[in-house]
Amino acid sequence: MEEQQKNLFIAMALILVIFMVTPFVEHLLFPKPPAPVQQQPTPQTSTTTSAQAPSSPAAAPGAAPAPAAPATAAAAAKPRSQVLAESPRIPIDTPKLHGSISLVGGHLDDLTLATYHETIDPKSPEIVLLSPEGTQDPYFIDVGWSSSDKSVPVPGDETRWTAATEGALTPAHPVELTWDNGKGLTFTRKIAVDDNYLFTVTQSVTNHGQAAVMLYPYGFIWREGQPPVSPSYLLHEGPIGVIDGTLKEIKYTALKGEKPVEQSTTGGWLGFTDKYWLTALIPDQATEVKTAFRFTGTTGTTAIAAIERYQADYLGAAVTIPPEGSAGTADRIFAGAKEVKLLDQYQAALGIPRFDRAIDFGWFYWITKPIFLFLDKLNGLIGNFGIAIMVLTLTIKLIFFPLANRSYRAMSKMKLLQPEIQKLRDKYPEDKAKLNQEVMALYKRVGANPMAGCLPIFIQIPVFFSLYKVLYVTIEMRQAPFYGWIHDLSVPDPTTWLNLFGLIPVDPAQLLALPVFGSLLHMVSIGAWPLIMGVTMFLQQKLNPAPADPVQAKMMMALPIVFTFMLGQFPAGLVIYWSWNNLLSIAQQWVIMHRAGAA
Repeated sequence: MEEQQKNLFIAMALILVIFMVTPFVEHLLFPKPPAPVQQQPTPQTSTTTSAQAPSSPAAAPGAAPAPAAPATAAAAAKPRSQVLAESPRIPIDTPKLHGSISLVGGHLDDLTLATYHETIDPKSPEIVLLSPEGTQDPYFIDVGWSSSDKSVPVPGDETRWTAATEGALTPAHPVELTWDNGKGLTFTRKIAVDDNYLFTVTQSVTNHGQAAVMLYPYGFIWREGQPPVSPSYLLHEGPIGVIDGTLKEIKYTALKGEKPVEQSTTGGWLGFTDKYWLTALIPDQATEVKTAFRFTGTTGTTAIAAIERYQADYLGAAVTIPPEGSAGTADRIFAGAKEVKLLDQYQAALGIPRFDRAIDFGWFYWITKPIFLFLDKLNGLIGNFGIAIMVLTLTIKLIFFPLANRSYRAMSKMKLLQPEIQKLRDKYPEDKAKLNQEVMALYKRVGANPMAGCLPIFIQIPVFFSLYKVLYVTIEMRQAPFYGWIHDLSVPDPTTWLNLFGLIPVDPAQLLALPVFGSLLHMVSIGAWPLIMGVTMFLQQKLNPAPADPVQAKMMMALPIVFTFMLGQFPAGLVIYWSWNNLLSIAQQWVIMHRAGAA
């Protein structure tokens, strides 16, 4: 037994050493190369005028945001402000959005979120959602018409639209764009926006020619560059949509080197999701369209940098426009923050199926979303998300109060039996079978059930996981302040013992930026709230009966330290929840054990 314990502790020590030394080895042997300059493809207008019969926007004239890779190195990216100044634009000014629509190409390619900033400082830059082609990471949206007839010019990337109305696009002032193809077709786009993040684009085509024309309505979202993706398995970021009633969540890596993910649907939506932001195409919900997610970038060569480019698109059924006739279509575009109530409103009012699933509530959706709605209601009443978390935690504790009481009573009985169990351990030090037999007989004699405390814990696991999910994925937590030094519940506690929690005038960021020791210091840089959580976990553990196995007992004693370091990099809101939950559990458990004489 002693040899097994020795081997176990040696193994744990080796794991700890490997964990601590890995950052040094990675830095010394595999230094990170400098970030390459993002290369941009040269726009190719030929893609807007030639193709076979369209099966998707990428293959259809006028809908080709996926040109072939350039034969030579592409031009370097330009500053965003410079690219925006190169073409005439219609400003966008709403309570929640700022930006512009380019009159060259007609793309929705300039959008910032007016009520969300990069930092908690309200004077910091607004979150940039969409950027035009030619910038570092172009990300833009377009809808239009395509044709399988090469002789029929349709709007493309170089089309110069004419604004039929003056002034900015606002909720009270839609804008209208027109373009004459010179061969009898007049294209019109009327663009409206609400007070939030929903655009409605009504397109029409009038045929002044002598022959009927067949066109295909389409929409696409083009995203270039390496999209930000969370390493956590708890969150999906990437291509997303509800196609034919089924939620589709596709990883960026799954599209590389693979065929496009294509499927027809009547009703639904598709686009790209980040942790907090969403762009989505919402075609007419009563019309069948062909949807696709595709990788349209290049792998690169020695002379040409690889291009990360992804696309979500749809293609509608053919529309025939007779001479002196017209046809039209109405589509919607969502581009903004994933606010739960807002997505619910759009889902109910417009019949958009499962639009709230753009927020990754996970497997326990049926628990997670109600928890969020309750938490959001509390936040509206109390005015502080941190306090709302504590009230919600208390509410959950009250719901599970009877189960927790049962668990703590079982623990009390087990703790009272510890002296008797220790006597049996001393009596049968080498006979494990006899020891277990006598221990079970002891449990039966006093009516103690060692498994009685497990059931309440198992029942609460989905609730705790769902609450964790809510705190991790909802935008309502982003930059939500608490009290004291916590100004943003969605990021880790900013304090650290490295500068004695601010008592020493040393910026911890300078220490964490050190070339070799920075990675190690980052792991051990623990804030005040994680330490509070660790202390509460230790105190709660002291109330529990010690495991019969000494090795297990020592490992359990190490858990508070492990969790302190593990949760040190978690959002402060999660750590506050865990600490408060521990304090409530300690109070409840102490009262019950005190009454039972086990405290």
